[in-house]
Amino acid sequence: MIEFLYTNAWGAFIVLLMFQIPFLIVFFHIVNKKAFTDSAPSKTKPEKYSAYRYGWTVLVLVAFVVVNGASIKYMPTVVEANAATDKNVKDVEVTAVSWAFQFSENEFNVGETVRFKAKSTDTVHSFALHHPDGHLLFTMMLIPGAGSESALVHTFTEPGEYTVRCLEYCGIAHHAMKNTFTVN
Repeated sequence: MIEFLYTNAWGAFIVLLMFQIPFLIVFFHIVNKKAFTDSAPSKTKPEKYSAYRYGWTVLVLVAFVVVNGASIKYMPTVVEANAATDKNVKDVEVTAVSWAFQFSENEFNVGETVRFKAKSTDTVHSFALHHPDGHLLFTMMLIPGAGSESALVHTFTEPGEYTVRCLEYCGIAHHAMKNTFTVN
């Protein structure tokens, strides 16, 4: 069940609702009480407000940390980084220049683990890898002069033509900044 929450869009929506619904219930309870049931000033002593406020803040922070902590092992960068311990990782240099991507290699095999080492030479770009069916596999931010290249490890499990696009607006021909490579 927990894997569903972190690997599926509906799971992410459910997690969002788990945070919002309790807040909305409390919010509407308070609004209803003050608007229709008891519109007089609150009888709660001001000293208690701080306790309620801190208690609510701690509850939200704990829930946030627990949900995010449980999600770490499902993040693509963490999942794929575990594959990097394999000695058969193929390094591929990627250079992003105004409105183009250049690869040191553009053909891979199914089951092959590839480390994309990407950099930008001119402006901020992103390296967004799309599966042949169109969904986004991962994205990296490429910042020129950042001191080191961005790197991400991915193992290809399905054949097809994969598309790389820039998702950071980088100029007038941003819409045309894409390239493809093949996985056999």
